[in-house]
Amino acid sequence: MLVPHPRNSRVSIAPFFFFFIFHTFFTGSILCAEVSLSSIEIFKTHEWLKVTPTVYFLCKGENKTVFPDVKKAHVFYDFNGQESWQPLTNFSSKKCKRCGFYEEDSIKSDDVFDEWEFCPSDFTASNGEYIRFKEKEFNATFLCSECLSIPGVASLSGEHGRKAMHVAVVVLLCGLVSAILAVGVVIAYKFWQKKRREQDQARFLKLFEDGDDIEDELGLGTVI
Repeated sequence: MLVPHPRNSRVSIAPFFFFFIFHTFFTGSILCAEVSLSSIEIFKTHEWLKVTPTVYFLCKGENKTVFPDVKKAHVFYDFNGQESWQPLTNFSSKKCKRCGFYEEDSIKSDDVFDEWEFCPSDFTASNGEYIRFKEKEFNATFLCSECLSIPGVASLSGEHGRKAMHVAVVVLLCGLVSAILAVGVVIAYKFWQKKRREQDQARFLKLFEDGDDIEDELGLGTVI
C-alpha cells in the first residue's frame, strides 16, 4: 500500500488556501456594480437645427452612451436593462463619479441637461433604484442592485434610512403635540363657556332675589 507523503498533502491544499485568502480579502476590491437606465423623460430639447436630438449619458473619463430611442420631449421611455448600450457605467468602490446627461450640438459645445456627483450611495431603495429629477430638463430612473454590496455603501444607506426614520418620528411627534394642544384649547374654551353660563345664571338669579328683598323692605307684596 502506498502512503501519501506529508509534503504532497501540503501541496494539494495550497491552491485552496490561496483561493480562500484571495476570495476573503480581494473580492470587495474587484466588485463591479453595474448601473443601468430604467427610464427617462426629457422635458425639452436644446438643439434648434436638428429635428431629433441626440441625447447621451457621460461620466468623466469614460465613453459616452448615446440613447438611440430618445428622440422627443415629453415622451416616457422605458428600458429593461438588456439594451445593447447598457450598462451606463459601473462602480467598483464607494467613490463618486462626475456624470451627466447631455445633448449633442452641431455648432457650439454640447448642451447640458444636468451634471452631478453620481454615487453608489444614491441607490438607497430596497430594489436598488435611484431617481434623478431636474426641473424643466428631465426625469430619469437608474437601477443598481449590486451597489449596496460595495463595502461602506450599505452603512451609508443605513444612515440615510435612520435619518429618514428620525425625521418621520419628529414630524409624527410634532403633529401629535399639535393635535393635543388643539384638543386642549377646544376643551378649555368649552369649559370657559360653561363657567360663564353658570356665572350669568347665578347673577340673574341673584337679581331676582335682591328684587324680592327690596319689595319686602318696602312692604310691597302681592295685592289681591
